[in-house]
Amino acid sequence: MAENGEPLIENHDNCEACKIEEFKDSNTGIPFKLLFFVWVITLAAALPISSLFPFLYFMIRDFHIAKREEDISYYAGYVGSSFMIGRALTSLLWGVMADKYGRKPVIMIGTMTLVIFNTLFGLSVNYTMAISTRFLLGSLCGILGPMRAYASEICRKEHQALGMSVISTSWGIGLVIGPAVGGYLAQPADRYPNIFSKTSVFGRFPYFLPCLVISLFALVAFIISCWLPETIHTHSEENIARDSLLRKAALDETTHMSNRSEKIEDSELRSPVSKRSLLRNWPLMSAIMVYCIFQLHDMAYSEIFSLWAVSSRRLGGLSFNTADVGEVLSITGFGMLFFQLFIYTWVERILGPIIVSRIGAIISIPLLSSYPFIAKLSGLALLLMLNSASMLKNVLSLSITTSLLVLQNRAVAQEQRGAANGISMSAMSLFKAVGPAAGGSL
Repeated sequence: MAENGEPLIENHDNCEACKIEEFKDSNTGIPFKLLFFVWVITLAAALPISSLFPFLYFMIRDFHIAKREEDISYYAGYVGSSFMIGRALTSLLWGVMADKYGRKPVIMIGTMTLVIFNTLFGLSVNYTMAISTRFLLGSLCGILGPMRAYASEICRKEHQALGMSVISTSWGIGLVIGPAVGGYLAQPADRYPNIFSKTSVFGRFPYFLPCLVISLFALVAFIISCWLPETIHTHSEENIARDSLLRKAALDETTHMSNRSEKIEDSELRSPVSKRSLLRNWPLMSAIMVYCIFQLHDMAYSEIFSLWAVSSRRLGGLSFNTADVGEVLSITGFGMLFFQLFIYTWVERILGPIIVSRIGAIISIPLLSSYPFIAKLSGLALLLMLNSASMLKNVLSLSITTSLLVLQNRAVAQEQRGAANGISMSAMSLFKAVGPAAGGSL
């Protein structure tokens, strides 16, 4: 504040980003409403990614493209990979567009893409249509990168870990609840003959119902995205630079009256990193590299788990049906939600994001090694061990992902976050494209 009590920073009435900055400067609280919107939109983007895994095996079988039962997983892997290949090709472009034209337009385009192409995937009548719709869904839905940047921009720096936690929680729950939706709602004419007849659209397209439900939820996310305030300034770059300097001056002038949280925000305004090439930004690139490795692992695990669970006992599986898989994943989803909302931020505050990632990686090794032994169990022992292992595995994965996202967004300034997250998404998608193909072949 100036001595006359007037603010040094000129706020532009037509700029929503200025209003967000003003709110962060004057309010130390958490923007719960905006974080809830972020949670819903991210969940809508995550649900279609893994919702197909419980029924993909049966969908490929119904296409009659595999000559042997053992080849079904091979073809299924390429359907799963097509989404990630499409996303890898366009994520950087969507990130750059989000930096230039705003987060909101990219998010709105992405949510509408979910509505259209996820519905078309459920109506697939052959293998080519299934791969094509999944590829277009991945390439035209550039939501996740801009949403990461958006979550960090609506929060003060001391709350950015919570913002990233909301993203990763919603994303992780979507990757778990998605298969549950697919497992419970696929083939409804066979599972619920009293409600759905064989001659209805759900009887002729047995995998349409789960896709339709997810698309309707994506439509709700699209409506919500229309009310999102933009975080990219709409006025000239000169005014943005001037306002940033004035804001820094205002904070420096009132340092002796500032509390600890204001000092943290002041440090965020010093942005020498904004002039650094993203590819030469080692904190960013190292976090992206580790992130990609873990995402490759997680994607392969997500597909292998579902295929392993529905495979016959003679092939080393569990002989589960889609509902059994959905039940396990639903329990896992609730465990993840509880951990991320009530435990993760406390653990991250004590240990820091790097230590959390290291501990999660170390524990994952013996945990995954236990799955072949779990397959030898039966009855109640099998259900207890399987649900415990699945919940712990996904909690560890979610903790690692959240910690790495925090590191990535802290490594760059606001004007580069869209592009930085675009690079992260493109690289991660390439690794994830390898995951389903390799996992299905294995």
